[in-house]
Amino acid sequence: MMKEKFLNLMSTYSVDEAYNVECWEEIAQNYSSNSRYYHTLDHIEHMLKELNKVETEVNNLDTLLFSIFYHDSIYSATKSDNEHRSAVLFQKRIAKTSFKNIKECMAQIEATKEHKLSENKDINILLDVDLTILGQGTETYKKYAEQIRKEYQIYPDFMYRKGRKQVLKSILELDTIYKTNVFIKEYETQARENLSTELKEL
Repeated sequence: MMKEKFLNLMSTYSVDEAYNVECWEEIAQNYSSNSRYYHTLDHIEHMLKELNKVETEVNNLDTLLFSIFYHDSIYSATKSDNEHRSAVLFQKRIAKTSFKNIKECMAQIEATKEHKLSENKDINILLDVDLTILGQGTETYKKYAEQIRKEYQIYPDFMYRKGRKQVLKSILELDTIYKTNVFIKEYETQARENLSTELKEL
C-alpha cells in the first residue's frame, strides 16, 4: 500500500519510473535501518491511516503526503538536525520532478522538530497525525515507549530518564497536545493519561 501510494504520488510529477522507484527504495531503506524501532515504515503507515480521517480538510494533499513520507527519512537519536536533513533530502530528490511546492513541504517537515501550533492548517494536521500514537490504547502506547527507549539505547538509564521526563512534561504542559478538533476529540484524553503514566514510572 505504501509503496503504491508513494509511486502514484511521484508519477504525478515524474514520468521517470526508474527514478520514482529509486526514491521509494531509498525511503524504504532509511526507515528500515537497524537503529530504528519506532521511526519505521510502520510509523508512516500509521500516519497515512490517520490522515484518512481528515483528508477532506487538507488544503494540499500531495504536499502533505510528501511530508509524511520524508519527515523522518533522516533519523539519528544522537542528532538534533534530523528534520532539517530530512527536508534537504526531500528537496534534493523532488527537485528532479515537476512538483512545485518544495518550499512549503520543507517547512512542514521542519515543523515536526518542535511541534508548535501553526497558522497553517496542513502543518497542524501533519503534526497531529505524527503524534496520534500518544493517544492509542495502553498496550500500544507501552510498546511505543519501549521502542523509543531502544532508539536511545546509546544513553544510560539515568540520562535517558532525565531527558524523557523533560519531553513528557513539556507535552503535558501544553493547553492541548493536538491542534485540530478531530484529534483533540479522539485522542487528547487518552494521550494525557498515557504520558502521565509513563512519567510516573520513569
